Amino acid sequence: MKTAYTALIPAYCPDRKLIGLIQDLADRDIECIVVNDGSPEEYDELFHTVSAMTTLITHEENRGKGAALKTGMQYIRDHCGDCVVVTADADGQHLPEDILHTAGTADTCTDALVLGVRSFSREDTPFRSYYGNKITENVFRLFTGEHVTDTQTGLRAFRSTLIPCMLEVDGDRYEYEMNQLLYCVREKIPFQEVTITTVYENNNECSHFHPFRDSFLIYRQILRFGLSSLAGFAVDITAFEFFSLLFNSSTGILAANILARVISAVFNYEVNRNVVFRDNTGRKNSALKYFSLACTILLCNTVILYVLTGILGLSPLPSKIITEVILFLFSWTMQNRYVFNGSTGRLEMK
Repeated sequence: MKTAYTALIPAYCPDRKLIGLIQDLADRDIECIVVNDGSPEEYDELFHTVSAMTTLITHEENRGKGAALKTGMQYIRDHCGDCVVVTADADGQHLPEDILHTAGTADTCTDALVLGVRSFSREDTPFRSYYGNKITENVFRLFTGEHVTDTQTGLRAFRSTLIPCMLEVDGDRYEYEMNQLLYCVREKIPFQEVTITTVYENNNECSHFHPFRDSFLIYRQILRFGLSSLAGFAVDITAFEFFSLLFNSSTGILAANILARVISAVFNYEVNRNVVFRDNTGRKNSALKYFSLACTILLCNTVILYVLTGILGLSPLPSKIITEVILFLFSWTMQNRYVFNGSTGRLEMK
């Protein structure tokens, strides 16, 4: 028996292209679930037409794309039985034939998240879409080891058996889609890409993606890690000053430096474990890994500084800045991927 395909379409302030899309999908035997994510009253007439054509779910206020997707998935789980779920945007960027092709691929790749990926060329792609995707594509690859061509695509498909997993993903707005990819990496849910037609209406002006707001939502864990590092630095300096005054000798300065580093390392470990990565495993394993990493970073710090100043001849301050930037990224990646690999708040790694 042929598997049913269900298109889940979150809609906020859509135009009448949504009606045509629903009809085109119905002609291809694809049922639609539309979630009105708190659109203003002036869209009531359009959604009244939609409700006469297919299933309409309404949020009384705008809750975000991620929340709308979760509402639709919960409805499908409760009412639609076994099917292929294909999420599509309401703004006309996804052609019916591409939606069908993406759903069909998910029908055969039963354990995968299928991504309808656009081909980006600088000449034909709006500025914020081109650079927004390039930045997230490279950051995703750097920190997960997985290459996803189009991290921002809203055209995705999967079997309904994966809905419980998708409902576990954090995020109510555009960060949900990035978190979904990261969750799949952690849970070893494979990706399957299919190429789709790239459509931008009016230079993509109808997109509700906000580069600054949504980039912050996507990368806020890295920001938390940076703030944790700054706080650890402040603890290090404060403790060093205290112990250097207490001991007041050349030997005491060395002891003050060691004690300050130990205190700041313990502080930084606890903050990263409980706030940044929200590790839910025991301390013994992660603490051993953390302090082994700290020793490695200390060694690398010395080696890199020596190479930059002693061999390449750079002045101390630029060398120190370059070294700290390199080791910041290395430390974040290692803590996220290996030290706190039982975490609930980490960026899920391969």
